[in-house]
Amino acid sequence: MSDQNKNITQPCDQCRVCNENLFHLGVDLTNWDYIVALAGNPNTGKSTIFNALTGLRQHTGNWPGKTVTRAEGGFHYADKRYKLIDLPGTYSLLSASVDEEVARDFILFGRPHCTIVTVDSTCLERNLNLVLQVLEITDKVVIALNLFDDARRKGIEIDHRQLSRDLGVPVIPTVARTQEGLKELLAAVSEIVSSNIKTAPYRIKRTGPLQASLDEISGMIKDIYPGLPNVVWVAMRILEGDSRMREALLDGTLADLTDMRSHS
Repeated sequence: MSDQNKNITQPCDQCRVCNENLFHLGVDLTNWDYIVALAGNPNTGKSTIFNALTGLRQHTGNWPGKTVTRAEGGFHYADKRYKLIDLPGTYSLLSASVDEEVARDFILFGRPHCTIVTVDSTCLERNLNLVLQVLEITDKVVIALNLFDDARRKGIEIDHRQLSRDLGVPVIPTVARTQEGLKELLAAVSEIVSSNIKTAPYRIKRTGPLQASLDEISGMIKDIYPGLPNVVWVAMRILEGDSRMREALLDGTLADLTDMRSHS
């Protein structure tokens, strides 16, 4: 075994389960320490961040069973090897389109070690819809507050430190095309994957009949698919009438993931 391979983190039992899920979603973790997902609305500079971080170490293909193109690449930081998966640009994770379904499934079931969500600083409010949905699924999030120079030129002031406190995750101002802030972005990702940062993602508090219904449906899903990740989020999507999630429960998609986990 080469010295390079000796440095690769050996996964714990829980990580092996996650790695099996990633493999099922078409991602090979061999010779990589961490998987990072890159999410964001269209036209937020997400691809520019992807290209800046991965350089020539990237390739494209299709998601398994989909016609949606997937780009993936790699980068090194602090003696660790990261595989970066560029998710389809999407405004939400409500699975109203194939692109949204792909992004949702990767974050929900693949459970990457960190998800970078790229937002446009000049229209932050519109972008926060996706941010809040990602925060409902995972604690391991870093926000890239991109196009920060455009916001400055337009006189838009954003207190990124306060925004970070409000959202409960790191928020890093970036200008991807000049690589401003990318070192700080990588540092935040490194802190997240190594658990040196304890995040507290903002989540909507549900009470009364809604919470009771959510608990009931979550319990039913757990009985049918023991060990399924993010059961509460799945239950919430069912309650909100997500037809694609309902189909996934009925057509065996979630069963495949459960069977895969039970044999890992």
